[in-house]
Amino acid sequence: MLKPFRKHLLVLLALLLAVPGASFGESVARQWNDALLEAIRGDFARPTVHARNLFHTSAAMYDAWAAYDSTANTYLNHETASAQNITLAQETAISYAAYRLLSWRFADSPSANESLAAFDALMTQLGLDPNITTTSGNSPAALGNRIADVYINYGLNDGANEQGGYENLAYEPLNPALVPGVTGNSTIIDPNRWQPLSIDFFIDQSGNVIPGGTPPFLGPEWGQVKPFSLTPADLTIYQRDGYDYWVYHDPGPPPMLGGVGDDLYKEGFAQVVEFSSLLDPADGVMIDVGPASNGDNTLGTNDGDGHDVNPATGLPYPPNIVPAGDYYRVLAEFWADGPDSETPPGHWFTIANKVSDDPAVVKRIGGTGPVLSDLEWDIKLYMTMGGAMHDVAIAAWGAKGWYDYIRPVSAIRYMATKGQSSDPNGPSYHPEGIPLIPGVIEVITNDSIQPGQRHEHLAGFMNLNVGAIAVKSWRGPDYIDDEETDTAGVGWILAGDWWPYQRPSFVTPPFAGYVSGHSTYSRAAAELMTLFTGDAYFPGGVGEFVAPQNEFLVFEDGPSVDVTLQWATYRDASDETSLSRIYGGIHPTADDIPGRLMGAIIGPEAFDYAMGHFNGEIGGPGSGTGGNCIPSSTSMCLQDGRFRIQVTWSDFTGGNGVGSVVPLGAAASDDSGLFWFFNAANWEMLIKVIDGCSFNSRYWVFAAATTDVAYTVTVTDTETNDTATYNNTLGVSSPAITDTEAFATCP
Repeated sequence: MLKPFRKHLLVLLALLLAVPGASFGESVARQWNDALLEAIRGDFARPTVHARNLFHTSAAMYDAWAAYDSTANTYLNHETASAQNITLAQETAISYAAYRLLSWRFADSPSANESLAAFDALMTQLGLDPNITTTSGNSPAALGNRIADVYINYGLNDGANEQGGYENLAYEPLNPALVPGVTGNSTIIDPNRWQPLSIDFFIDQSGNVIPGGTPPFLGPEWGQVKPFSLTPADLTIYQRDGYDYWVYHDPGPPPMLGGVGDDLYKEGFAQVVEFSSLLDPADGVMIDVGPASNGDNTLGTNDGDGHDVNPATGLPYPPNIVPAGDYYRVLAEFWADGPDSETPPGHWFTIANKVSDDPAVVKRIGGTGPVLSDLEWDIKLYMTMGGAMHDVAIAAWGAKGWYDYIRPVSAIRYMATKGQSSDPNGPSYHPEGIPLIPGVIEVITNDSIQPGQRHEHLAGFMNLNVGAIAVKSWRGPDYIDDEETDTAGVGWILAGDWWPYQRPSFVTPPFAGYVSGHSTYSRAAAELMTLFTGDAYFPGGVGEFVAPQNEFLVFEDGPSVDVTLQWATYRDASDETSLSRIYGGIHPTADDIPGRLMGAIIGPEAFDYAMGHFNGEIGGPGSGTGGNCIPSSTSMCLQDGRFRIQVTWSDFTGGNGVGSVVPLGAAASDDSGLFWFFNAANWEMLIKVIDGCSFNSRYWVFAAATTDVAYTVTVTDTETNDTATYNNTLGVSSPAITDTEAFATCP
């Protein structure tokens, strides 16, 4: 049961006290964004899915706005329109586009009744009839409905497997599940690979109970989702078990136990334990957490020592002294995007909204040029932020799926089960053991279990725990009977029982650790906010949030005093987000820093790409927007990368597979290619896509195959997302395909 204040606080969005819900002083884009964020809070905790929802909704609203703008180029729906009252027409088209798309996307949400009713209510509040569903004609409502249809259809073919409930198509975990309630981790097969968790019942970060108790990996194949600004030049394609894993801005492999980076692996996960030992508000340690002492890090480090002066006031930042244990606990929960939250990408939308609300902000993109209306500012801010968050989800989860890296709860328990790796001549040595840190990670000895000694309570029956590893850390949920009044505190426990600073029904997010999604999302968003506002600093030189005494923390009491989080710059907030995941026991530094570096590239990429659309330099009809084909071993790209061709087959033995592209090298053609099914030396099929636009305003598809196995050929126009499919029945000699009406998608 959540504390009433905490639950209320999160629903209103703890972050920076963002204004919830619609109000008459906000642009229509802002009102729909607020409605979307509220719907996300009631949905399953799926940061990849909701980054995509945020982007697609933002892009649909942008296309509705840009259709009436004389300069901006559209993104996916390439229509132009005119009206006597341009602003009113834009607002109407925006509303119908957002309403139809959101109603579709949240129809199966666990809070569908509430969310769909809220969408209806907003339409009514705006004076619009949600029952107008026509897509014919030139009215703003019809335009908005057409735009929604385009995005709905696009989403069914963008690689997310929306029609399959976003379920994984190929990925299977290597390791058996860890049962956190059982000491140690003796069943893991590979300590460098992700391990599922099996608990009595799993409650996701949005508070939804997931049946089965062992949630699957969320989004390991997300790298194949169509991006916003990511390009083929950013992409590396790997293959495992016959499936292609796409990784944009490939960070390279993480540290491996027993391999390259062995010391970094051990040190990084030991650091997570060390950070956990600091989560005690009663230890008497007081620290300054204000901008004078925190922030101003070099990218990829935590080397900053704060800011001397607030540039908005010209005065030094005042000290902000709080108990260290309270600060670290608040960090872990505030940035965790826990129950009832809008997930990490939505979190940064709320920051952006609060910044936009500040009267000190002059709404000039980059701090230059004309002052924009609230509507234009919001539309362009959401388009850039949405595109960046969507690209982060694709890049970060592409890396997660391919590198499939272990989480701290699995690694720490595994190493502790092996022993210690610091002293080859000491007790319990094992080369894969956990490194010792005096006062934090120690071997239990006959001396340390004596009465009054630090490990006395850990001796076990007949002193069986002598030689085991003990850690001084947050003691875990077993020490909390009443979350309203109890604090687990820090103390010595068996390392095999170590627990992240998380709820017993959650433990760790259900996907691999490398790279940190929080770090990548946050750094990309921080870079984008810096570029979009033209200022690295929050309005007034400081952003802040107050965590009230004994009201903020969810699964234990606290903080013991009011704690005010403060950040001078967007990058400071981002770096604090990254560190919070170490205190929360979710990531080591090895997950964090590469995510920051990736985000620092993706944010500016998305900003530049969005600005190209705003300025009319890219986008619009014939632009290939929506994701050009990216070639792989199973995807053929023709007509300058516009058309993607894929083939699946099944034979007489019940076997099935995916057609492989024949590499033709210098003989390659832009309008034809070859596939093989069973043997690379035995080519099965020739495919052609011909530009027939000058003849009958169509692209044509021709194919010939020398086979009688069953197959399905899927040809996709990646500019429009139109598809054409061709099937052959098992046992029938393949007929020629001569489809001169295939795609009515000529420019």
